[in-house]
Amino acid sequence: MTRIYSPFVVAKFGGTSVADFDAMNRSASIVLADQQVRVVVLSASSGVTNLLVSLSEGLTAQDRIDKIETLRTLTYGILSSLKKPDAVRLSVDALLGNISALAEQAAVTASPSLSDELVSHGELLSSQLFTAILREREANALWLDAREVIRTDANFGCAEPDVAMIAQQVQTRLLPHLETAIVVTQGFIGSDAEGHTTTLGRGGSDYTASLIGEALNARRVDIWTDVAGIYTTDPRIVPQAQRIGQLSFSEASDMAAYGAKVLHPATLMPAMRKNIPVFVGSSKNPDAGGTLVCRETDNPSGYRALAVRRKQTLVKCRRPHAQPAVDFNARIFSLLAEHNLQAELVSTSESGIAWILDATCATSGDDSMLLESLQTKLAAHCQLEIESGLALMTLVGHQLSQSESICRDVFTPLEGYAVRMICHGAGENNLSVLLPGDSADSAVKMLHRQLFEQPEVQRYAS
Repeated sequence: MTRIYSPFVVAKFGGTSVADFDAMNRSASIVLADQQVRVVVLSASSGVTNLLVSLSEGLTAQDRIDKIETLRTLTYGILSSLKKPDAVRLSVDALLGNISALAEQAAVTASPSLSDELVSHGELLSSQLFTAILREREANALWLDAREVIRTDANFGCAEPDVAMIAQQVQTRLLPHLETAIVVTQGFIGSDAEGHTTTLGRGGSDYTASLIGEALNARRVDIWTDVAGIYTTDPRIVPQAQRIGQLSFSEASDMAAYGAKVLHPATLMPAMRKNIPVFVGSSKNPDAGGTLVCRETDNPSGYRALAVRRKQTLVKCRRPHAQPAVDFNARIFSLLAEHNLQAELVSTSESGIAWILDATCATSGDDSMLLESLQTKLAAHCQLEIESGLALMTLVGHQLSQSESICRDVFTPLEGYAVRMICHGAGENNLSVLLPGDSADSAVKMLHRQLFEQPEVQRYAS
């Protein structure tokens, strides 16, 4: 059955795309150049979320004053560039006042719910200012509070969206406006059943755009950032990195999960459910092209990219001889579940089990506290060996298990590197290698040279 899409495109702009007035104006031009763009999802201006997070953790009075003044200066820098700043000044001042009051409250008693309420103001500010810019450019722009449509559970800091409720709210509160207006809303934030502000986790603005796209059955979701698409690896590590024209959903999902920063790991799930293409491009240079992520690509096989994830910890747990392996493994995974942690690259043997913990995804955000808590629980069951400061390098491609040359192509260049663990076979699209953190960049450069800069290997990737 052929799926019928709506005519609308959802466009999301990241922090650098709304960093200041000039950046917002460029992004507005992108919106106005495509009449199909009817929903705009915004991140906070670059640096604002970090500033608000620090305020939510409780600061001294002087530190609060300094950070709020920094935020005020940035905000008024955009506001003062408007032709009619008074049209939005009251809204902006009210939000800045809320930030000051919430920061003072956080200094007394911090809490996850208060943190979400405070941090949400970054997107609320940027979206008010962006709406004003569109209106000054004679667009019929409507500001919408995302908390009216993005409904979630009450897991503050990393809330889980209620997809069915979002679909209902989008149909009733957003869709009726799209024939006549461009709706500007916020990424990253939502609300629970009690009306409390929640957030989807860092990078959640991409996720918001995809959720709205799913609810609208959108023609496409555009992610505008500071780079012209997705590259074969991080260009900051390898300047010779190449832009990828097309990626499959599964390939892009693996890249996001294993460290690529262009897309939020959860972004593609809603798009995949409705088979909605996702385009990634640069708001600084929209004519430079980008990457289209879709169900099927023109490239049937080959290597696509190298992703790196830092702050990895290798945990080895030696099994007591008297305990059956089945019972031992079950207990280990039960303890991980109690900590809401996922073990990756799991390796088992007669002597025990080893796995990787990704500290970048820990809800506490503190690697040492996480390990201390685990050690306390595991001490009665096993002998632990822990190695932190590692990096996970992942090769992403299509049908890698069918490549007869993958061992030669990957492991020959890595001769001389202290590989801690290897994982291949659980999925068709990735091969992961755990390395010491200080050698990761060197390994990425060498492997990228072998896989993406050599003509004989490129034949496999074509």
